[in-house]
Amino acid sequence: MKTPQAPALSDELDRLLRRMRWPYIRRTAPDICATARAQRWDPAELLRVLIIEEVNGRDIATRRMRRHAAGFPAGKTFESWREVDSSIPKPTQQALMTLEWIGRAENLAISGPSGTGKTHFCEALGAAVIEMGMRVAWFSLESLTATVGRAKVDASVQKVVARICRADLIVIDDIGMLPSGQDAAEAFYRVIDAAYEKRSVALTSNLHPSGFDTIMPKSLATAAVDRFLHHAHMVLTDGGSLRVAEATAGKGVKPLI
Repeated sequence: MKTPQAPALSDELDRLLRRMRWPYIRRTAPDICATARAQRWDPAELLRVLIIEEVNGRDIATRRMRRHAAGFPAGKTFESWREVDSSIPKPTQQALMTLEWIGRAENLAISGPSGTGKTHFCEALGAAVIEMGMRVAWFSLESLTATVGRAKVDASVQKVVARICRADLIVIDDIGMLPSGQDAAEAFYRVIDAAYEKRSVALTSNLHPSGFDTIMPKSLATAAVDRFLHHAHMVLTDGGSLRVAEATAGKGVKPLI
């Protein structure tokens, strides 16, 4: 037996909801109004439920938009994170997952060999930040350099850096994988300086930040690292590559047959 379809909204009400840009109320109102009639809801309860639908719908859309704007490399979350396989101490993982450090505009540096879960953990933190209603900006040092470099063409560097620093968490991933010149050091310094004591910055690198002056011009690297480390949590990873371990165990790909 088919469930009776809820009566459609009147043309006038549909038009008014479109004009007010309340798409989620417009989508759910027929079913909710039918339920309200059947269960004899108080008008205030009906209004409350409709507003909740609109708020929840907008929140979901905002989080989806922010995930896209963040520029995450792979879309990983803590659902795929295996804390027991990480060399990061479990209490440290749990403390960082609370995101309280972001509310205090503190920084995070995760340093260690390739394949030890640095990027995965930072990306999962970024996804959690967005779920909490905040913004994330994700860069490699190369993409950050390119972004700031393009802004030099029309002298909009300050505006671009200010826009980056609207994010509650700024991630700069895989520093040290490639040599970095003057432009990269300048872009790095500008963001670190603008975010200092205002926004949280997370770095992943195969180098400890104190060694960034070996891959960047020393004066800019020293000034940036000095500001970054002032309010920073340092996390060191070690061990072999988790990616290599998965591949060795036959978990890197699905079997062909």
